[in-house]
Amino acid sequence: MSNPTLQPPSTTTDPYQWIKIQHNPNDTLTRNLEDPHTSPSSDPTLPISVLTKDITINNSKKTWLRLFLPKKATVSNQNNKLLPLIVFFHGSGFIVTSAASTRFHDFCVEMAETVEAVVASVDYRLAPEHRLPAAYDDAMEGLSLIRSSEDEWLTKHVDYSKCFIMGNSAGATIAYHAGLRVVENVKDLEPLKIQGLILRQPFFGGTQRTESEVRLENNPHFPLCVSDLLWKLALPIGVNRDHEYSNITVGNDVGEKFEKIKDQGWKVLVSMNGGDPLVDRSKELVKLMEEKGVEVVMDFQEDGFHGVEFSEASKAKNFIELVNGFVSSFSS
Repeated sequence: MSNPTLQPPSTTTDPYQWIKIQHNPNDTLTRNLEDPHTSPSSDPTLPISVLTKDITINNSKKTWLRLFLPKKATVSNQNNKLLPLIVFFHGSGFIVTSAASTRFHDFCVEMAETVEAVVASVDYRLAPEHRLPAAYDDAMEGLSLIRSSEDEWLTKHVDYSKCFIMGNSAGATIAYHAGLRVVENVKDLEPLKIQGLILRQPFFGGTQRTESEVRLENNPHFPLCVSDLLWKLALPIGVNRDHEYSNITVGNDVGEKFEKIKDQGWKVLVSMNGGDPLVDRSKELVKLMEEKGVEVVMDFQEDGFHGVEFSEASKAKNFIELVNGFVSSFSS
């Protein structure tokens, strides 16, 4: 990976207008973007393929998760067929949208149906009102809740030995950091057993630009100035992008954690697109993990941009099929 030292992005794009936010003096955001939400529905008499409901994680933090249960599982359960569990974290730069956002709700519905899995989509606290590591902490609290929950959708339908931590964009970054924490003491999550990480276009950063960031500086789907602003709003005040919360090369024990991932036998799926400014950082993650012996499945598509699966149905379908193959590769 090349590391050219550059001036700030030269784009004329206003990142605040691009995201449709206002940053207030008290370090809160006024969020003006259109973000349609979908309510959960657990009525089995409705013509839906996947049932959904919300479960509180932490009342005081207003965190919760949305469960997605394929309706056919309620029938096949008579044969004691248990389903893998995918714990999903949505993207949007740590600062906007939620697990109820229609784009993520619909994505999880399709994934639950295609993969035949129970999906738990975690709604975590947003920055800058709750700067990192708040979202990383919420991820762990969500996993802990799932481990101990008595909810029958989990206890009756989930194979706790087949759990996957997944996310897209900033959600993939959350999934990555959750994995690094979990692997330090996997017994804390028993009976949940993590089998792998699924990282779709993970959002990593650093003060040194990569070749893909330079090449795609003014990319209309994810301009570099927007990436810089997201990290400014998400990271603790006073630190830069060369912090362990954003830069995968920072931290003395990262290599040791990758070795623990290898020792646990986890597999890691990293999916990326050539038109995404973040692609080089994903490639670097693959390289660092493989150097430590982690089994990595790399999905690289030359075409496509950041978040393409949320605007092109065929890309979403192809990626979910990839997830299906990855999850199915693990024996019961």
